Amino acid sequence: MKKIVFATNNKHKLEEAQQILGNEFKILSLADINCHEELPETSDTLEGNAYQKAEYVWSHYFRDEKIPVFADDTGLEVEALGGEPGVLSARYAAIDGDPQQSHDSEANMKKLLRKLDGEDNRTARFRTVISLVIDASDTTTEIPLYMEKRWEFEGIVNGQIIRERRGTTGFGYDPIFQPDGYEQTFAELGADIKNQISHRARAMQKLAEFLKDKNL
Repeated sequence: MKKIVFATNNKHKLEEAQQILGNEFKILSLADINCHEELPETSDTLEGNAYQKAEYVWSHYFRDEKIPVFADDTGLEVEALGGEPGVLSARYAAIDGDPQQSHDSEANMKKLLRKLDGEDNRTARFRTVISLVIDASDTTTEIPLYMEKRWEFEGIVNGQIIRERRGTTGFGYDPIFQPDGYEQTFAELGADIKNQISHRARAMQKLAEFLKDKNL
């Protein structure tokens, strides 16, 4: 079984990734490789943050090994708010507020709903960017030597921000995001359906196809 590192310890992401990549790959988490330091995440774009994390893990742990590393970053982009919270989605409530609310899903949802209070335009989208870092000098793969070691895969799902939370599964903004074509929120649809249609699932599917095509 081939190994690949997902630069996260989020069990939801790891389970989703393993389901999509299947039994051909064993996904290693940050804990699995004994990486306990805080990964850099200082970019003002999803692409930049995903690459920072993947590059850090690859350069500090796998520069001399042939194990690919990937990381992701996701943003909820609300049209009426000019794309907010975007790259700050996980830390939305902590911006101009209590730093302790960083990665506080409940606080993030409350802030978003408050800012949309009275707004009829509820159009939004989730966007995930996956950055894959590989050793491009590995001649056992089908990747030419001149190609970059950095690859990106994007997944987008469009939908609406509802006015009240619904559902108990999922995480983050799932209880207030209803994807187009469905009557339920991500938190109501359940993992099986969400993993087929979500932004991260779409980006992961592109990653899986790339890994298979390039024989990594």
